Amino acid sequence: MGLKESKAYQFLEFTNLSLKNLGFREALIPPVPPFKEYVDAKKIKLSVDEFPSTPNFFEILSKRRSKRGYKKAPLSLKEISLLCYSAQGVTGVAGPYLLRTAPSAGALYPIETYLAINFSSEIEPGIYHLEVRDFSLALLKKGYMGKILSDLALGQAFLSGASVIFIWSAVLSRTISKYGSRGLRYIFMDVAHICQNVLLASEALGLKACPVGAFFDEELNKFLELDNGESVIYIATVGK
Repeated sequence: MGLKESKAYQFLEFTNLSLKNLGFREALIPPVPPFKEYVDAKKIKLSVDEFPSTPNFFEILSKRRSKRGYKKAPLSLKEISLLCYSAQGVTGVAGPYLLRTAPSAGALYPIETYLAINFSSEIEPGIYHLEVRDFSLALLKKGYMGKILSDLALGQAFLSGASVIFIWSAVLSRTISKYGSRGLRYIFMDVAHICQNVLLASEALGLKACPVGAFFDEELNKFLELDNGESVIYIATVGK
């Protein structure tokens, strides 16, 4: 099979924009709520009262590397708050939209952020969901999950030693309801912006991080109890 016969190439062809197809509209997909919230979960309030002094931004860029060796050392609530702020902290309001530290196509923000906190001095181990509107962490599952997530990431052992594992999912209909199949391109752009923010924030805080794209999709979705309209698309580990 050649490149042009691959599903990936055919998807790019199908979602190309041109002057000929600007009026083309696929079958409508109904929009979904702009936020996912676990209203009955125990929540931990995050806070960014002030920003710490950090190296020059271009120095941070020059030092960023993917690091996989971690000390199983705890992160503080402040460090975790700053990392979450870098991912999806709210920085402005435009009508019904909460604008954030990372851009999103159409300000639709299809990406949901989950954290597996393995080692923290102030937050108990467990799986949490980042609640964007009140900037808090909703506890979904208690306990150390590093080994389970390592197994779900094709046995990549370094996940078990990371202090925090960021897991990003996409609520597909948020973007695809407006942009059709081409919206899938935008969703992956969105999550890349978010991940890069976390990688650079980690370097600024003297931490190390590594993005992860290899994992068992269906099994990880089941582990997080996601429905059919939401799917994990990216992971990043952070530690000392």
